[in-house]
Formats: sequence, C-alpha cells, structure tokens
Amino acid sequence: MAMTRVAVLGAKGRMGTESIRALSAADGIEVVAEIDLDDSLDLITSSGAEVALDFTSPAAALDNVRWCIQHGIHVVVGTSGFDDAKVDEVRAALGDKPASGVLVVPNFSIGAVLMMRFAATAAPFFESVEVIEMHHPDKIDAPSGTATRTAELIAAARSDAGSAALPDATTTDPEGARGAKVAGVPVHSVRARGFVASQEVLLGGAGETLSIRHDSNARESFMPGVVAAVRAVASRPGVTVGLDSVLGL
Repeated sequence: MAMTRVAVLGAKGRMGTESIRALSAADGIEVVAEIDLDDSLDLITSSGAEVALDFTSPAAALDNVRWCIQHGIHVVVGTSGFDDAKVDEVRAALGDKPASGVLVVPNFSIGAVLMMRFAATAAPFFESVEVIEMHHPDKIDAPSGTATRTAELIAAARSDAGSAALPDATTTDPEGARGAKVAGVPVHSVRARGFVASQEVLLGGAGETLSIRHDSNARESFMPGVVAAVRAVASRPGVTVGLDSVLGL
C-alpha cells in the first residue's frame, strides 16, 4: 500500500497532538514531520511530506498555506478563523490550473457536519433561526468557524427558498445581547470551562420550536474526519470548504 506522508503543523497543540496519534494509527498514513513554533517549514519538504495538516493559529495559517502551494504540497486547514477572505486569497494563489489541493475544514466531527446539513435543510421551513456555540475559554476566536459556516449555509438555504427576513423587533441593544450577525443570522458565543465544542441551532415557527444540537465532548470525535480529510485532499485540486463532499453528502 502506498503511504501518504503527512507533516503536522501545530504539532504540540491540543488538536495537533491528538491528530498525530490518530494519523499514526491509520492505515496508509505516515506522519513524517511534527512542526511547531520556531520550526522551519522547510521540514515539510525535507521530510518528503505530500500533505500538510495545519492546526496553528489564524495569524499563521494563511502564510503556511501559501508556502505549501508554492512548494507543491497539499494542505488540510483545521485552524479556526480561516474565513471567506482567506479562502479567496488561497484561490488566487492556486491560480487557474491548481496543482495542489487545499481542504478547509471548519469542523472535523462527522456529527457536526451532519448538524450543519440538517440545520440548512430545516431553516427555510421556520420563521426564526439562531445559532448558539459553546466552547472552552481557551479558544481565541469568536464566533467559531463552525458557527460561521452554519450561519452561511442557513442564509444560503433561506435565500434560495425566498424566505423572508428573520423577525426581530429589537431597537436597543447597547451591550450586544442579541449576538453577532453572520450572513444575517444571529450567532451567540459561550466560552465556559467544561465545554470542548458544542453548538445548538434554534428554529422557531408559530406554535413550535426545533432544536438541532451537537456536542463534541473529547477531541477524539474529530479524528475520523481528520483522517478522511488527509486521505482525500490530494484528489481534490483547488479549494474545497468543508467535509461534505469527502463524506459523499
């Protein structure tokens, strides 16, 4: 069996450490470089890696992706905060005939991917929809990448269906109690000890509500998606956002 050789960036972080353990145990995958702060990206090429898995920081991830594109390395981006503007920059860097694949994954949990899909399917059927995301207090960005992606999918589904604007009579909110608006959808971020990654989508219509919730209680829940992404990225030149196509959704 041909081995997929992987370099993990952010190797000493929580997700990097867990990913190295999972990738090392997966058939057909070999972790050939573990890169962290102050390590040179040249270790990616000198180790013979074909794929880089990035779990670094929002400030570093885009430059890391650019470097990988320049050196013909496929990239899986798991770093949160990799927004649409960064994705557009990656597309520009890849050019019209991309040789590398860049897979940007807001959430590697299979359950979270399904939760986003279910929320987008349900959203046009309800008058109201809001997103609440709950993470540990060590997370540096808000809202989460998953919440942002969920809101964008909800907004797109409602737009395609010709849904009316969300009702909200609020005129006074000096402290931002109504949350952030992402693609017009209210998103609320909770940061509390005890959470890993949770999200609830609340949908409401006349006389009824629907709640769609997903909880990741341990980082092990992300590992099947990490392995699937690493295996798939080389066969997808250009930019792909999310695991939907990898999972056949």
